Amino acid sequence: MTAAWSEARLRAALADMAGPSSDYDLDDMPLPDAPTRSAGVLAAFHEDDGRLVLTKRASGLRHHPGQIALPGGKVDPGDADEVAAALREAREEVGLDPAQVDLVGALAPHRTVTSFAVTPVIGIIRGPFVPVAEPGEVDEVFAMPFAHIADPASYRVEKRRWRGGWRSYYVAPWGPYYLWGATARMLLGLAERFRS
Repeated sequence: MTAAWSEARLRAALADMAGPSSDYDLDDMPLPDAPTRSAGVLAAFHEDDGRLVLTKRASGLRHHPGQIALPGGKVDPGDADEVAAALREAREEVGLDPAQVDLVGALAPHRTVTSFAVTPVIGIIRGPFVPVAEPGEVDEVFAMPFAHIADPASYRVEKRRWRGGWRSYYVAPWGPYYLWGATARMLLGLAERFRS
């Protein structure tokens, strides 16, 4: 079933409380007993048709080069919380003015294998928005259709060798973009709420 864009549907989906997720879920592995660093990412949907703003990280970055990601990053000392970090990073990475973002909620934090607890902040972009990629950090800013993001059938599981074993992860490819890993898992968490 293809999910049609509706702000009311988005708000209703966020009212359904779901537990946290992690990069360890698919492999039935216990979470490591290690401290995490807080981070926030912004899932910003255009108000007219629900297309989602995503970035292709710069190929020269030390961490996650070339990966598809939501704008965001770690909580810096000047940030009040994960929401503030997500909004600050979205302004820096794609030129999105926080005043244009109507915050509608957040998902439970997602634990990554890199020891981050990432809070996906959900918002709606009000008015016209022309993205500006941050040189050196973002190679491309693009929008993925809501119907792809919100449909659980868009997601599948793949595996690869990692640290001497096999690691399973979600993917949701669309056109030339290979959406995978933590970003795919967080967005699947939202898609599953639309199904319920």
